[in-house]
Amino acid sequence: MKSVIAKACRITLPACLIIFTIAVTSASAQRKSQKKSAPAAPANELTKLRDEYIKLTTDYKSGLERLIAIYERNVKKAEEKLGQSKKLLDEGLISRTQFQQTELTVKTEQEKLDTARRQMTEADAQIAAILVETEAEKTIAKNLRLARQSLVRTTAFIRYTGSSGWGIGEAYKIQRFFSATFNKELPVAVFGQGAIHDRWRLDHRNAMDISLHPDSAEGQALLAFLQQNGIPYSAFRSAIPGTATGPHIHIGRPSHRY
Repeated sequence: MKSVIAKACRITLPACLIIFTIAVTSASAQRKSQKKSAPAAPANELTKLRDEYIKLTTDYKSGLERLIAIYERNVKKAEEKLGQSKKLLDEGLISRTQFQQTELTVKTEQEKLDTARRQMTEADAQIAAILVETEAEKTIAKNLRLARQSLVRTTAFIRYTGSSGWGIGEAYKIQRFFSATFNKELPVAVFGQGAIHDRWRLDHRNAMDISLHPDSAEGQALLAFLQQNGIPYSAFRSAIPGTATGPHIHIGRPSHRY
């Protein structure tokens, strides 16, 4: 292109100007074309990790659903056999030891089913915990007034900063309160560091997630106890449509990324 311009300039000035203008226009068009065709910037690493984790967990849940269907059939068959064994025992056709073996089979199959259902609930809770806590952090980060408050209430979540002295080693006090109040175990979904927290590089070692809706009677009683004792928490009302059941209570400081 330079040699063409040089030859034109040796001939006439107008020809030189025309060719130079064409050259500049062509170069500018090339630069714009290169900008348009440049590959898009890679997706945010945490967004990719989130999407990958949700996909893997969804696949995991699909496997659990198949297992649950199998376990439900096994429990039904075992219970039917138990009913038959009870009749045979009453008629003196089998020994009590044989009957007790059938009872044990029912118990074993039921435990498998309960474990699979619990794993399904935990998978939902862990996905929800990550996504709604991320949204909570964004909301507080955008509002300095909220960030300065010890008790933050929004439509989706409640956060209480509590005192600085609480540690997960004192979790037994919360469990004891809940058991004494409701005569059942505290529904702990994740205690301390979980696999999802390792993957997302979140420090969850000094926290636990509870599968309770904060607006339920049990949830309200738990939140009141936590505040009375200066225990920090984050309570989430939101679910993740199509992904996780969502609402839960995170006891401890927010899980900061490391």
